[in-house]
Amino acid sequence: MDLQDQLKNLFPDHKPEETPSNIDDASDIWMQDDPIICKYEKRKGKPTTILEGYTGATEDFKQLAKEIKTALSVGGSFKDDKIIIQGDYRDKIMSILKNKGFKVKRVGG
Repeated sequence: MDLQDQLKNLFPDHKPEETPSNIDDASDIWMQDDPIICKYEKRKGKPTTILEGYTGATEDFKQLAKEIKTALSVGGSFKDDKIIIQGDYRDKIMSILKNKGFKVKRVGG
């Protein structure tokens, strides 16, 4: 007896709700005409990738930061309207943003 069967025995009158599966992740984030600037810096001797230039809502940019960090499995933060990613991941970040529909400009090497 698996978990679904146990739940049906506990709650026989419950009818599961269907969630729409055609939700697009990129539709929640506002797209802009200007490119997002992706640059490389060394801070305290360690490489960092910085994304800046997003003109949409702060919450959308925070969500984008979280998606990038989880996709790359790296640490980072969101400060002063900039996404700071630990390490040099410019190529991977640029491909992720291009797949989402953003224009990206590479700065710094």
